[in-house]
Amino acid sequence: RTPEHPNARTHEPTPMLLPILYHYIRALAGPGVRGRAALRAWQDERVRRHLRRVVPRSRFYARHYAGERLDEWRALPLVEKGTLMAEFDAWNTVGVRRDEAMAAALRGEESRDFAPTVRGITVGLSSGTSGKRALFLASAAERQAWAGTILAKLLPAPIWVAQRIAFFLRANSTLYQSVASRHLRFEYYDLLAPLEAHVERLNRLQPTILIAPPAMLRLLADAPALHIAPRRVISVADVLDPQDERRIAQRFEQPVHQVYQATEGLLGASCRLGTLHLAEDVVAVQGEPVDVATGRIMPILTDFRRTSQPILRYRLDDVLALRRDPCACGSPFLALARIEGRCDDLFWLPDGRDGALRPIFPDALRRAMMIAAPEVATYRVRQLDRDRVEVALLAPPADAERAVRAALDRLWAAVGVAPPTLAFVPAEPPDPARKERRVERLWQGIEGGAP
Repeated sequence: RTPEHPNARTHEPTPMLLPILYHYIRALAGPGVRGRAALRAWQDERVRRHLRRVVPRSRFYARHYAGERLDEWRALPLVEKGTLMAEFDAWNTVGVRRDEAMAAALRGEESRDFAPTVRGITVGLSSGTSGKRALFLASAAERQAWAGTILAKLLPAPIWVAQRIAFFLRANSTLYQSVASRHLRFEYYDLLAPLEAHVERLNRLQPTILIAPPAMLRLLADAPALHIAPRRVISVADVLDPQDERRIAQRFEQPVHQVYQATEGLLGASCRLGTLHLAEDVVAVQGEPVDVATGRIMPILTDFRRTSQPILRYRLDDVLALRRDPCACGSPFLALARIEGRCDDLFWLPDGRDGALRPIFPDALRRAMMIAAPEVATYRVRQLDRDRVEVALLAPPADAERAVRAALDRLWAAVGVAPPTLAFVPAEPPDPARKERRVERLWQGIEGGAP
C-alpha cells in the first residue's frame, strides 16, 4: 500500500504460478485443430464431458435439464440472466448463498478493498448497465485458469519478459490479482479516483500495457500531462466506439486491442493482428440470428471450464457483428467485425410506408454521429418513444446540431423509417466509473428486444 493509493496491494510471487503457467501454455497451444468443423467436434467432446460432471452438482441445472439428453446439448433449453440470478443459490455448485455473496460484493464496493472472498470463492458484481446487477463467482482454480488464459491472449511478448501493467476497472478483484508475479508488475487504478492522480501514477509507472474501459482510455488520450508510451493498449468492459478507437490509437501510436469479458466470463480477445476473436477454446458459442443479411447474432454461451457457477446454453443480450472474411492470423475461432452493443439498445422506428417497426443497430447510429461531429467526444443518442429521439452533445461547435440532424436524416432515409422527432439537450460530462452507453433505447413499448 502507498500513501497515494491506500487500497493498492504489493504483488509478491505466488506459489500458484505453476497452474497459471500450465493454462498459459495450454492457451498458447490452442485446440490444435484446423477449421470450423474440427473445432466444433473438439468442443462437442469437452462440452459433453463437462455437462456430465457439472449438471448433477447444480440443483438448478439438474432440475432444468431433467429428462433431457445431455449429449444433444446444442438443443437443451436456454437460460437467461434473470432466471439464473433468481436461482442463484441453486445455480452455483459451491454452496454460496446470494445474500452472503451480495453482502461481500457490496462491502468491497464501499470500502474499495476487493480482496475478501466468501470461503475462498471470489465474488464480483457487475456494473448493471442493463438495469440488473449480476453476481459472479470464481474458485481459486478458475482464477488460475483465467489468469493463464488471459496472459496468453494479451501479452505482447512471452510471459518471462517483464511487463508493467496498468489496469483500470470500476472494481478490483482477486481474479485480476492472480496475474501478478515476479515478471509482471500489476497496478490497479480505481476508476473513482481523480484523473489527475491517475496521470501522476502512470507517469511514474511508465506501463508497458495499458488496460482500461474506452471512456477512460479516451480521457487519458486527451490528457496533455500524460507522458507514457505503452507497447499495448487494451480496451475492456464496454463497446469500443470507432471515434474513440481512432483517437486512442492516434495518441498512443498503437492499434487498440480488445478483451470481450462479461459477468459470464472471458468471451473473446484480440489476436496479434488486432482482430477480435471469440474465446472458443473456453466457451462454445452458438449464434441466434438477429439480422441474417448483415451477419449479426445474439450469442448463446456454453462455458466448458467453469464449474462454480456453470454457464450452460446461456443467451447473452449482446449483438455481435461477425466478420465476413477470415482473419489472416489463421485462428479457427470466430472473428468479430465489432461488438454492436446490447439487444435493448437497438432502435425500433416505424417504417415510412406501412408503420411496421424496423431495427436500427447501434453501430449505424455511432457511425452517423462520428461522421457528423467527429470532434464531439461525449454524446448520447436515446430513443425515448416510438417516434422520439434525444441527442445530447457535450460542448458542441456551433454547427454540430445541424450536421447531426442531417446525418441522422440520411440514416433514417437509408433504413426507410419515418424521421422521428429529434430533440437536442446538453450532455453531462462522462463518468469514468460508469459504462458509457452512447446509444440507448429507453422506450419499453416492445417485448424482448423486438416487436
